[in-house]
Amino acid sequence: MATQLASLSPLVFNGDQYHIWAVRMKAYLRGQGLWQYVEEEKQPPQLGPNPTLNQMRMYEEKMSKAPKALSHIHFAVTNLVFIRIMACETGKEAWDRLREEFIGSDTTRNMQVMNLRREFKMLRIQEMEKVKEYVDRLMSVVNKIRLLGVVMSDKMIVEKVLVSLLERFESKISSLEDSKDLSQISLTELVHALHAQEQRRLMRQEDTNEGSMMAAQKGKNIQGNNRKYAEDKRGKEQNQ
Repeated sequence: MATQLASLSPLVFNGDQYHIWAVRMKAYLRGQGLWQYVEEEKQPPQLGPNPTLNQMRMYEEKMSKAPKALSHIHFAVTNLVFIRIMACETGKEAWDRLREEFIGSDTTRNMQVMNLRREFKMLRIQEMEKVKEYVDRLMSVVNKIRLLGVVMSDKMIVEKVLVSLLERFESKISSLEDSKDLSQISLTELVHALHAQEQRRLMRQEDTNEGSMMAAQKGKNIQGNNRKYAEDKRGKEQNQ
């Protein structure tokens, strides 16, 4: 299984959705044991005097990893992207060049993070929106922030969901507070609980609507029977 994973080719980057490519490429290089040569531009220690053949072989193998990391990056981009890093001599240099090219400077990145944090803060559930739909929208923003290297804990997301849904699901949230410390509730657990509450509410509405329809139909039937009885009685009186 490990051999099969190691042989998989990385996703080719064509200039779009850099954040997704970067996460996958980083995972791929880690799987190949090469990420440290991109992250730190690590070089193996020099050979000592009178090395053995085995030491020389291991040294040459380690020395080949940095160029190999650069080669993997070269083959994981299209020609148009490759032109931008073709002069880079190390994997780290090529990686940093792509990051700066497609994310921007630290100032640009900080602005992106600030805008996304504001979007996260202002995101509210719509009137007829389901819980899962809202959480999906929320997680889309969260993942964009995380891809920019900012840590967002699950606890922070749970608190955001609780605040946003407090009015609609106040009774359910109160029961959660009574049964478990909110700091220990996972996002998945919270969504499942709120989804169950939502389903029960919809079922009650359906039962209420069905009951109202049956009552209305019953009233119509009674009214029709009364009208028919009155007409029959009137007809009998006229015949006498």
